[in-house]
Order: sequence, then structure tokens, then C-alpha cells
Amino acid sequence: MLGVFAAGVGAGAMNAVVGSGTLVTFPVLLATGLSPVTATVSNALGLIPGSISGAIGYRRELAGQGRRIRRLAVGSALGGLAGATLLLALPAEAFETIVPTLVGLALLLVAFQPLISRKVRGRRRPERHASRHDGGWPLFAGLTLASVYGGYFSAAQGIIYISLMGLLLDEPLQRLNAVKNVLVAIVNMVAATFFLFVADFDWTAVALIAVGSALGGQLGARTGRRFSPAVLRALIVTIGTVALVQLLLR
Repeated sequence: MLGVFAAGVGAGAMNAVVGSGTLVTFPVLLATGLSPVTATVSNALGLIPGSISGAIGYRRELAGQGRRIRRLAVGSALGGLAGATLLLALPAEAFETIVPTLVGLALLLVAFQPLISRKVRGRRRPERHASRHDGGWPLFAGLTLASVYGGYFSAAQGIIYISLMGLLLDEPLQRLNAVKNVLVAIVNMVAATFFLFVADFDWTAVALIAVGSALGGQLGARTGRRFSPAVLRALIVTIGTVALVQLLLR
């Protein structure tokens, strides 16, 4: 129980700052003996308070982005529902085959996040702070597809969001991170609401992760404006690699 709670705190903080908290909580839940599907749905529900907490912590960066968020939230909700449906519609064997691939791709995204961020910063002119209002249909479609992935298995979905928004919007990364926290919360809420009616949860794990991630979300938001994610990224890659090996050996 202490291990799951600590993983929830770490995941909440990581999601607020760099994303990929699922790569911390998911292997811990597997280590407690939960099946991959039960671990995924319990994790999705438990991380909702952390996503909301992180979004509240970044509320200053959300100023003036209400219309953009409302538009992108539609695609995120639809994608999250589609991903959650796929999780339960596909056989368990398919999940156990797909998840290691998703974890591996997520680890690559985490590892190459500095490169993505440099490319995003490099395409902006320092004097230009106004953004295209909503990124157009390319951003809407891209985030919707990313949300399908998020509803199925959420590791690194936040990094995908930031990379897409960074390519199609001219905004400081902190403002993009604030939007990311809101969209992740929406995807998790939609997926978890769907799971409530059709899936089995481990409610002890849900409660521990929920409390831990809510605390972690505030910690991450407070430090995210000045804290380098390099150490967190190394920790995510290390733990995620352990999870990947464990999944492959199951």
C-alpha cells in the first residue's frame, strides 16, 4: 500500500511537469499482482485527481485559453472514449501483446523529449507570443488520435500532446503544458467513467493512487516552472524499462 501510494505521488508530480506518470504506477500495480487490464483501468481512475490538481496548479498559464481548450476537449473526449472501448473490446491477449509495444514507444518519446523540445523552441521567433487560435484541423485530428492512445494506455500521452501543440501553436511551453494537463484529465475522466460500467477495479489501488497523485500534482505544479525534468526523465526511462522487461517476461 505504501508503494502504491508513493507511486501515485510520483506519477502526479511527473504528469504535472513532464508526463508519463503511468510508467511509474503501472509497473507498481503489476507488481502487486493485478492483471494488466485491471491495473490500467484502476490507474486511469486513480490519476484523475492528480491531473486536475496539476491543471489547478497551472491555472495562471491557462488564462486566455478557454476557447482553445473547449474545442480540443471535444476531440480528446471522443478519442478517450474510443481508446477505452478498444481496451475492453480487444481480447486480453491482444492487450498483453500491444502494451509492451506501447511502453517501448512511450519510452522512446520520453527519451527524445529534449530533442522534440529543442525543435519546438527553434521554430519560434522570440518576439512572437501570439498563437494561432486553435491550431486548425491538423491539431484537432492529431490530438484526437493521441487521445485514442490515451484512453487505451496513457503512458507518454502528455508528451505527444505537447509535441503536437508545439508544432502547430506559437505559445510558450509552460502554457502548452497547462493545456496538456487539462486534456489529460478529460481523457482520463471519460475513459474511467466508461470503465465504471463495464470493468473491474481494484478500489484500494484507486484510492491510494488518487490521494497520492492529488498531492503529487500540487508538488509538480509548484516546481514545474523552475525544475529541470532531466532527473525525472531518467527515472521514468529506468522504471519504464523495468516494466517493459517485466511485461515481456510475463
